[in-house]
Amino acid sequence: MFSIFKKEIHAFFSSLTGYLVMSVFLLSIGLFMWVFSDTSVLDYNYATMDQLFSIAPLVFLFLIPAITMRSISEEKSKGTLELLFTKPLTIYDIVAGKYLAYFVLVLFSILPTFVYYYSVYQLGSPPGNLDSGAIFGSYIGLLFLGGAFVAIGMFASALTYNQIAAFILGAFLCFFVHWAFLYISALPVFATSFDLLIQKLGMNYHYTNISRGLIETKDIVYFISVIVLFVYATIMVIQFRK
Repeated sequence: MFSIFKKEIHAFFSSLTGYLVMSVFLLSIGLFMWVFSDTSVLDYNYATMDQLFSIAPLVFLFLIPAITMRSISEEKSKGTLELLFTKPLTIYDIVAGKYLAYFVLVLFSILPTFVYYYSVYQLGSPPGNLDSGAIFGSYIGLLFLGGAFVAIGMFASALTYNQIAAFILGAFLCFFVHWAFLYISALPVFATSFDLLIQKLGMNYHYTNISRGLIETKDIVYFISVIVLFVYATIMVIQFRK
């Protein structure tokens, strides 16, 4: 597993991929936080980082499927997946190694945003007048969200040889698991009866809870369950086609 992890990490940072992912994420979030007038923290009357945590899921929706689309499909299209099977590696090692590498890339893209936190911290009146507890809770939620999107993106990549198809399918699945249940719950047929239950099936409900700084076991269990489910489904797809 560790050899696969090192191979993927080396591939990210020996090419433009890793730096491009971090640059696109930071630039997108930075534009919403500091430049666009409707969301710029400079136009607010109080120090907040709500923009980062509300925009980040939308950026991840496109960014993570874009980096995971090659994770399995490229190995299959080039025939290198069969080559990996000849080495002393199990399917679990291959999938887990790749998952950890992509998750670390997501983590590295989030870490530089602490510069934004420090800037907003200094903008408070007085400096430091900021709900740091809720912000760090939101960071934890963002990590779980990124981990879940990575698992979904790898599952989509395992289903096809075509990287573009893997990207489209991965983005759709991420959208569905995160937002679709919220919109479905708003349909008149579910009003006043099952709407809350349907919302709880979606990622948005649990991400919003954690972003309030209220980290509850049920939300953590939900994200871990989604990650385990899609990682396991990825292993099953590869096993079936082996």
